[in-house]
Amino acid sequence: MAPSHVLVALDGSPLADDALEFALEVFECPITVVNVVTPLDAGMSEGGVLEPDEKRLETAEDRAERVIERARDRAAAVDRTVETTVESGDPAEAILAYVEASGVDHVVMGGHGGSESGVLPRLLGTVATTVVGEAPVPVTVVR
Repeated sequence: MAPSHVLVALDGSPLADDALEFALEVFECPITVVNVVTPLDAGMSEGGVLEPDEKRLETAEDRAERVIERARDRAAAVDRTVETTVESGDPAEAILAYVEASGVDHVVMGGHGGSESGVLPRLLGTVATTVVGEAPVPVTVVR
């Protein structure tokens, strides 16, 4: 059965971009794009290693907006629109909470995340695994 509402989790990585392209090509239903900003004092964030400060938070929020804007542009390029949201928290937990609260019936995401920092790619590899294992809906992982 075809989904009626797809959630695409974006983190700015090439695989996440591929996940959005896949969703736009395959699913004709509404698509919501989510980007999760991890609080700077959380264990999975850079802030878990470095001291948090206001500039780093601003940088993370600006990056999230760029990821979302790029998703809107990609959708528009194929005559589609996407709903967008920026959530805060642990990425896997935020994605799962959004699924539960929104009526999403399918998730599409990249196999692992990425970042320019070098710290996040090692730590975010478990997000897809957690979502696949705990989501109450089908999950497509793009590799």
